[in-house]
Amino acid sequence: MFKRSNDDKDGAVRGYLPRLTVNGSRDYDQVFFPVGDTDSEAIFCAILNALRAQFQTLPSLPVLHDTIRKLCGEIVEHDPDLAILNFLMGCGENVQFAYSWPGARPGSDVWNGLYYLVREPPFSVADLEDCDYSIDFSKVTTPEDRVAVIATKPLTKNEEWIELRRGELILFDDGLPHLEPTACFDAETRGHGLKSDVLSCPSIEEDMRRYGMFQAANI
Repeated sequence: MFKRSNDDKDGAVRGYLPRLTVNGSRDYDQVFFPVGDTDSEAIFCAILNALRAQFQTLPSLPVLHDTIRKLCGEIVEHDPDLAILNFLMGCGENVQFAYSWPGARPGSDVWNGLYYLVREPPFSVADLEDCDYSIDFSKVTTPEDRVAVIATKPLTKNEEWIELRRGELILFDDGLPHLEPTACFDAETRGHGLKSDVLSCPSIEEDMRRYGMFQAANI
């Protein structure tokens, strides 16, 4: 888990990148530095440094989604066959990104990936995978509840878990997954985008034009 001062992002990263080289040829200042020497810390700081260098104003969630996905592609491209990169990144109070480049380490049968499911009404009984225990979520929730659960492997036997595809980045907002940048406008227009007392807000109308949203809506 990492958190840097003056930044609104928290992250949890699990990775294996045997040929990791990030930021070595970048021409921007390094502001975030890993405390230790793990791949995970290097990856997260590299992403934060790249985002800080790229944006002088707050990006909208669609633009941020697009940018993070491209940055992750640059990180894993050094060794796509052996690379393993799974992380969660919280942005502000409302949204969270999940990225996965799954795989197994050399000599291991353990699969390292990310899975998610959305629990919403009507709630039912869930049987845990690793022990003889069941939870009736209809008794501990309300009809207005909805939650997304993200894990490194399915936690229950009788629910439909979805594995993130290789290179997939998903934004979660209010328990709903948004798989593409254009889908992230829903969270942005609901006021769940990034906020800052220092940086100016993004131009949502300009970004909607950039992604062809006005044409799709015949505006």
